[in-house]
Amino acid sequence: MLSVRALTQPYMTWVELLVKGLFSGGMIVGASEVAKRSIVFGAVIISLPLSSIFSMIMLHRDGVNSEDIAAYAESILYLVLPALALFAVMPVLLRRGWDFWPSLGIGIIATLALYGAGIMLATRFAIDGQA
Repeated sequence: MLSVRALTQPYMTWVELLVKGLFSGGMIVGASEVAKRSIVFGAVIISLPLSSIFSMIMLHRDGVNSEDIAAYAESILYLVLPALALFAVMPVLLRRGWDFWPSLGIGIIATLALYGAGIMLATRFAIDGQA
């Protein structure tokens, strides 16, 4: 016989996914709307590690152990640093007269190249060889 929990579990999963999606999308929309009025405050909102904090809360809530959450947080550190390449390369190219899309593309390529090093560091030091 099916329990109430068994019947509601898939529903709860979809509700949780919907809430997560709305939260994540809301952060992006909110930051872009604020940036239309204040570049700095829009940047502050998007630079906050809200998605990382939210994901760690969800991992904890889902029963992931503390060591795995610590490795996750440390891996984010190793991978945030390469992501900064986009924010270093793109403004330089834009200010030198490059169009938006090529500047974005080169920034993404630089970021992906540095992600390789970040993944190696995270795998080696944060999560002991587990990628």
